[in-house]
Amino acid sequence: MSDLSALSHLVFSTKIRVRYSETDQMGYCYYGNYASYFEVARVEALREKGIEYKKLEKQGVLLPVKRFEINYHQPALYDDELEIRTKIVLLEGVRIAFEYETYNGQGMLLNEAFTLLVFVDAISQKPIPIPNTILSLLTSNE
Repeated sequence: MSDLSALSHLVFSTKIRVRYSETDQMGYCYYGNYASYFEVARVEALREKGIEYKKLEKQGVLLPVKRFEINYHQPALYDDELEIRTKIVLLEGVRIAFEYETYNGQGMLLNEAFTLLVFVDAISQKPIPIPNTILSLLTSNE
């Protein structure tokens, strides 16, 4: 599926609060935490469409991250409530890609990120086509 308009409805929002233990000496949210935040946002986005990682793994399907990119604009601070807007931007062959935008409570864009994941068979560890059940759940407009 290369028609991105078919994915235009796949935009999700997740809220995460920065915990004290996630800040560095400057009081900023440590940059490495964002990979975990995006994982939470990605898992919740898929859950909203009826796809659960736990069930996928039981079916022998894994989704490792192949690529992760991020551009930082402003820091998040302790106790900030962050909104992570997640969009599925690619669903093709063996790949699924997500774009993220993180906003603070004042609506300021803090960063933009991208992840590319690959569907992999748990036993062979080889890429597999996107399972049809996932394709149908993600391409339906419900």
